[in-house]
Amino acid sequence: MLAEASAKDISQATDPETFDENKEVAWQGGNVAKVVRLELEARTGRKVVTPLHAQQVLKPSGRRNLKG
Repeated sequence: MLAEASAKDISQATDPETFDENKEVAWQGGNVAKVVRLELEARTGRKVVTPLHAQQVLKPSGRRNLKG
C-alpha cells in the first residue's frame, strides 16, 4: 500500500507522460516502500513481511464462510 501511495504522489509531482516515465515512477514508489520496510525491520529487529496468511493470524469473527 505504501508503494502505491508513494507512486501516486510522485506521479502527481512529476506528471509523467510516457510509459517509460510512468515505469520509473512505479519503480521509485516501490523503492520508497523498500527503504521504509528495511528501516522498520532494523529498528524493531523483526521481519515485516511473513509467510503467514491473514486468516492464520486473525481470530475468527463468528461469521460463516459465504463462499458456499
